[in-house]
Amino acid sequence: MRILIVEDEITLNRTLQEGLQDFGYQVDTAENFKDAEYFIEIRNYDLILTDWMLPDGDGIDLAKSVKTKSARTSVVVLSARDDKDSEIAALRAGADDYIKKPFDFDILLARIEARLRFGGTNVIEIEDLIINPDEEKIIYQGEEIELKGKPFEVLTHLARHRDQIVSKEQLLDAIWEEPELVTPNVIEVAINQIRQKMDKPLNIATIETIRRRGYRFCYPSIEPEELDSDI
Repeated sequence: MRILIVEDEITLNRTLQEGLQDFGYQVDTAENFKDAEYFIEIRNYDLILTDWMLPDGDGIDLAKSVKTKSARTSVVVLSARDDKDSEIAALRAGADDYIKKPFDFDILLARIEARLRFGGTNVIEIEDLIINPDEEKIIYQGEEIELKGKPFEVLTHLARHRDQIVSKEQLLDAIWEEPELVTPNVIEVAINQIRQKMDKPLNIATIETIRRRGYRFCYPSIEPEELDSDI
């Protein structure tokens, strides 16, 4: 499960990050609205934990933006405001929960777990192809396909953004924990494994290469004039 923390108070931001990582969550952090928007654009989150008041915006507007992009992503708003009207406003704006500061971390953790339990499904279904990120499983026409690790994550990310061309840099930022430590050719390796282990045996095409721009998920249809055989 991946969580984005948006909190401008650096000590609290770090405390939340370390606490959630201790419980096995993948965590990204932002200290302002602009950086949060950047992360939301390149990555898919199960839950976003955001402060109401940010240096360049507020968590309520962020909640609206998140829900427009992905209704299944849970949004929990943290706020020092303890009045009823603020809580109502946050929930009506799209927040799934509202937690008043100061708070007990154990209670916050329990409420995050509850949100994730009752959140929307991660499963991607496109005709007879099913991708289940939570179980790292792919099923095509009722049969399970063996594709794990980074190739699976690359395929999943492209499937979630199937109306977009995604660059190598965007894939690195979205999937690798420390993208600056790896070279772009790891993307080519992952794409090649998808084609060798999945596309060729099944006689389908799932990813097309857009020359000099990146990759696009193309199953079940494809635009022949744009397809490039190069990795």
